[in-house]
Amino acid sequence: MRIAVEAAEGVRGSTSPNPPVGCVVLDAAGAVAGVGATRPPGGPHAEVVALGEAGSRAAGGTAVVTLEPCAHTGRTPPCTDALRAAGIARVRYAVADPGAAAGGGGALLRAAGLDVAGGLLAGEVAAGPLRAWLHRQRTGRPHVTWKYAASLDGRAAAADGSSRWISGPESRAEVHRIRAAADAVIAGTGTVLADDPRLTARGPDGEALPRQPLRVVVGDRPVPAGARVLDDAAPTLLLPGGDPAAVLAALAERDVVDVLLEGGPRLAGAFVAAGCVDRVLAYVAPVLLGAGPAALGPAGVASISGAWRWDVEGITMSGPDVRISAVPGPDDARPAR
Repeated sequence: MRIAVEAAEGVRGSTSPNPPVGCVVLDAAGAVAGVGATRPPGGPHAEVVALGEAGSRAAGGTAVVTLEPCAHTGRTPPCTDALRAAGIARVRYAVADPGAAAGGGGALLRAAGLDVAGGLLAGEVAAGPLRAWLHRQRTGRPHVTWKYAASLDGRAAAADGSSRWISGPESRAEVHRIRAAADAVIAGTGTVLADDPRLTARGPDGEALPRQPLRVVVGDRPVPAGARVLDDAAPTLLLPGGDPAAVLAALAERDVVDVLLEGGPRLAGAFVAAGCVDRVLAYVAPVLLGAGPAALGPAGVASISGAWRWDVEGITMSGPDVRISAVPGPDDARPAR
């Protein structure tokens, strides 16, 4: 299953609105015969790719899939049909498909005589490659990760407004990899005017990575024609206003599933206040500034009793920085989850 998870992570960002799924086919002796991941929309699903690689070795074997095989005909035929036609004897999947149309594949295969079981590494898969897609299935809107870098005292920039390189090179490289796996990256016009960011995914030498997210600039201030966010390195969408729900609705219409919110503090505060942040990814650098703008702007909190409560799901080192991943706590009563 972890091989399947790795395959799914490798295509994250290229499959929306379909889920990034990984599949491993084992032959009858238990050896890996084929590995596949979902192709872009209109292409084969992970099971079909893995079965194609396995060929005749799939007969009597096992399919290990991150998501329950689909049982419906969409742009492609049902994966349940492909598994049966290949002679697969056993299916193990991590997460049940919550969709009314595509779900039920496990029961169908079981009724056809296959040995089927779900739940294998379900938590790892649900918090990994399928996190954003499952959220979209539950809520109907894109999943939003707010990413920021700050000093130990919570400053996103120095008092003079300079903000480059608060975090270390390891963190910056990781953020570029995260951008490359996202469907869209959002920044406000204030950040664009102040920092002139590219908002592209780049490698260690500054070269553009093969896949680029949609760049989204939110706000009413005009963006200068020469701004780097308007170059031809990646597509850019300008959205006036600043209502988070309207922004996400516009992105949902474009089949966006996974969103990275990058700046600035005012826009991030608006998303938090609206209950539209689903994960916080913080890079805290061992730097003290003493003054300068906070990482988060007004977020609808007037007292400590009204604070947004989050659960920390992971703390790791990223070079000299501390990387914190947090999700809304179970008692979080925000308005629009």
